[in-house]
Amino acid sequence: MTSNKVHLPQIKVPATYMRGGTSKGVFFSLTDLPQAAQVAGAARDALLLRVIGSPDPYGKQTDGMGGATSSTSKTVILSKSTQADHDVDYLFGQVAIDKAFVDWSGNCGNLSAAVGAFAIHAGLVDASRIPENGIAVIRIWQANISKTIIAHVPITHGEVQETGDFELDGVTFPAAEIGVDFIDPADKPKEGEPGMFPTGNLVDEIELPPGMFNNSLEPRKIKATMINAGIPTIFVNAEDIGYRGDELQEAINGDAKALEMFESLRAIGAVQMGLIQHVDEAQSRQHTPKIAFVSPASSYTSSSGKQVEHSHIDFNVRALSMGKLHHAMMGTAAVAIGTAAVIPGTLVNLAASSGTLIKTGTKASSQADSVCFGHPSGTLKVGAAAEQVDSQWTVTKVSMSRSARILMQGWVRVPDES
Repeated sequence: MTSNKVHLPQIKVPATYMRGGTSKGVFFSLTDLPQAAQVAGAARDALLLRVIGSPDPYGKQTDGMGGATSSTSKTVILSKSTQADHDVDYLFGQVAIDKAFVDWSGNCGNLSAAVGAFAIHAGLVDASRIPENGIAVIRIWQANISKTIIAHVPITHGEVQETGDFELDGVTFPAAEIGVDFIDPADKPKEGEPGMFPTGNLVDEIELPPGMFNNSLEPRKIKATMINAGIPTIFVNAEDIGYRGDELQEAINGDAKALEMFESLRAIGAVQMGLIQHVDEAQSRQHTPKIAFVSPASSYTSSSGKQVEHSHIDFNVRALSMGKLHHAMMGTAAVAIGTAAVIPGTLVNLAASSGTLIKTGTKASSQADSVCFGHPSGTLKVGAAAEQVDSQWTVTKVSMSRSARILMQGWVRVPDES
């Protein structure tokens, strides 16, 4: 039986598939997108959903470029910068796996490491700013959150150097090291507003409803540090929610009750942070805030079988992204971790032995050349510098090293549904 329905052909869009840090995503130059998708809105979201293969009720993204995890369901759009003293504008879209939704509410710190390299490859950086050999300092405007990122991209013979011997836990093969600086990544204190700590407190309480913790019939109050640095993040103590702090993915991601508890903590905390008005809105804001739990340093075996010794780290952190425990650590969450670690009194700082991370400074200024924390795949070092402004803390810069490389480039094809 022959159908009379007309089936439209596929269109092809220039694209590059890149790994950045422990994430990977599909990168586009803004002007390469179909005209309707060059502006924010339904057409752009529909294109990116189809590229990645969402929504997929099977949760596999088989019919798209996504890898069915929060770390691999990502898109990036770059253009020449509209901001003074910046090279490129960077827009990040976190694509939901099982829902028809693209979250534009935050940044991806891991893919930030790939932005500078892609910008050079795509000709978005003035040639005069790229050395023949050395480090190209690429000034990135993060358009989702209106912040500056500086990427230090190695250059050899005028080309981006992608291979090297820098090893990053959570990534199988070594590559060239890319330094990433997140400049003023936190909300600045303003008169009458709380700034980096949205509630105005270093430690608050989140009240879990009855049944959310160990099937208790009573509500349970959980201590929490809620911070907006890099990405809005909620930190709780591992011990307070029944964990050691050295868990791997399988200990949590297969536990539906545990995931429900974490989502409840995240949703209630989001309301307290002023990010949403009601807990029901959290479902449409999956990318932010993040929820993480911290504990003092302890030895454990990472997901790769590598032994992490407690003497080599300052504390342990486990973080969830898009409703699942992350296999390593989100770059933006690492910014929040590094920031909270150097501010006396936060749960992160207390997990790191009551402020021993403060290497220099006074009560109004503190910094750590690098703190090292344990995550499911291994360890990560991050440096931060914070200061008090009118009795409120802010962070001036957070730095870390990542790596990036092109996996494939050419065209991505999607059905023409315009």
